[in-house]
Amino acid sequence: MTAVSSPGARAGPVATRRRVPASVRRRRRLLAVANHSVAIALSIMFLIPFAFIVSTALMTNQQMGSLSIWPSPFRWANFTDLFEFFPFWRYAWNSLLYAGLGTVGVVLSGIPVAYALSRLQWRGRQVSFVLLLSTLMLPVQITIVPLYIIFVRLGWIGSLKPLIIPLFFGDAFTIFLLRQFFMTIPQELSDAARVDGANDLQILLRVILPLAKPAIAAVALFNFLYCWNDFFSPLLYAGNNPDTWTLAISLQQLTQLSRGILANLQMAASILFTLPVLVIFFLAQKVFVEGVTLTGVKG
Repeated sequence: MTAVSSPGARAGPVATRRRVPASVRRRRRLLAVANHSVAIALSIMFLIPFAFIVSTALMTNQQMGSLSIWPSPFRWANFTDLFEFFPFWRYAWNSLLYAGLGTVGVVLSGIPVAYALSRLQWRGRQVSFVLLLSTLMLPVQITIVPLYIIFVRLGWIGSLKPLIIPLFFGDAFTIFLLRQFFMTIPQELSDAARVDGANDLQILLRVILPLAKPAIAAVALFNFLYCWNDFFSPLLYAGNNPDTWTLAISLQQLTQLSRGILANLQMAASILFTLPVLVIFFLAQKVFVEGVTLTGVKG
């Protein structure tokens, strides 16, 4: 006996799929074109100053006095002349020392404090956290004078010590970010490790830190960029000693010495100053975006 199937029984996903009207498809296509056009326009606006820097860095001294926009011919020797004009490698090493050691100090000092504020239960934890956040509201000018007096009495002025050593005592913004990320990690993982006999240090090293690598990488990148681009603090504490200048100070001094005449060398130095930051960002872009995205606002 042959079973007779009704027409409705044959209706599947293909039969129930509705065709998108042409007007809707046209509207979506126009919206996509508009969004991409705005993104491209904004990208061009941000890239125009950088293109001007690159073109100026490749110009000759004669072209600098003309109204030409595009260098002809390209003078790549500006980058080699830069190393002969002033000790670029010494200033680059000072910047790397400041940024590298400062980042290590901020991360090492911020992780234990963030763990204590997020995973441990102790009296006065919320009050301490509020006091920590309140330090973010203080302008730099309020604390700069007493800090400068302290560093003068310690004999640290004219060196990189006032820039590096304080970072080993924590940073409020770093602690805040790490604390927020630590609070998104399930408490059950810490409880399971504690049942197995792990203490707080072992829980921090074996449970929390492996899960918090994106946040730690984002915090480290934030601090490295800040220290690398910092101009005010190196000028204040190390500006009287040319041997401890960073690249930020040396670029400003190069501008004053040349009085705008050697603008091609200034632009070449700016490119070399920006290049390490761009390389680090593109290499750590995935981890950086993941760390910023996963840093929650719980608590």
